[in-house]
Amino acid sequence: MSIPPLNIRILIATLALLVFAAGCTTVPPAEVLAVPAAPQKYAAIVVDARTGKQIFEVNSTAPRYPASLTKMMTLYLTFEALESGRITKETPIPVSANAARQPPTKLHLRTGESIDVDTAIRALVVKSANDVAIAVAEYLGGSEEQFAAAMTAKARQLGMRSTVFRNASGLPDEGQHTTARDMALLGMALRRRFPQHYHYFSDRDFMFRGKQVRGHNDMLGRVAGVDGIKTGYIRASGFNIVTSYNMGGRQLVVVVMGADTARQRNDHAEALLQRALAPSSREPRLIFAGGAR
Repeated sequence: MSIPPLNIRILIATLALLVFAAGCTTVPPAEVLAVPAAPQKYAAIVVDARTGKQIFEVNSTAPRYPASLTKMMTLYLTFEALESGRITKETPIPVSANAARQPPTKLHLRTGESIDVDTAIRALVVKSANDVAIAVAEYLGGSEEQFAAAMTAKARQLGMRSTVFRNASGLPDEGQHTTARDMALLGMALRRRFPQHYHYFSDRDFMFRGKQVRGHNDMLGRVAGVDGIKTGYIRASGFNIVTSYNMGGRQLVVVVMGADTARQRNDHAEALLQRALAPSSREPRLIFAGGAR
């Protein structure tokens, strides 16, 4: 049976539209990620903490200032001292004049006072207290310089090839540098080596001398599954963060460095985390504060 000419024309037009539509859907638009930083400051990496597989990276081996991410290594050596029995959580750490005069953020400890190890750990994690970081370094290392040398040596042992520490706090020092990759390695090492102490990184506040001290890590409680670990900021670095995720059998570490504001840093870290949990086959197009990449 023959098909009437009008129906043939309709069939041909319909087939053409279907072919055109199919061609359009085979190449979806590129995913766009807004980067809240200038290219010379920005670095990021997402790693599967169970396998070590790199899921996303930009500038992850470029030198960057760690800022208070430095305190992750200060805590690593503190946990080692706890494990070796050199100190206990009740050990009093004396506060020197050098520690007491460190700039904020701090607990405003006075020269001659002491702080127990458990409170010191919470102060480093939650408050990122610079006076406490120096007190810990001087107590464990004999001097901050010697402690910083031990920090760098430990970094090499952990495979952090591009990190040099000059102090225990992350306060500005031109000789102190790291990479997003190295910070991811340190974040994973802290969980793997010290699972019994890792709960500290989930703390959002702690009590000190009858007052509640609140923290800076707003990723905690913002995204289900996020359980730490550390933020950092100095003017030279921009806003940094190492974030860990542990839920549903997935363990991820997200590092963002160089953001213009803490809020933008957190938004970007969350976007990278969500992208890792629901991966796309296409590489995203990055839009930097000063243009596109």
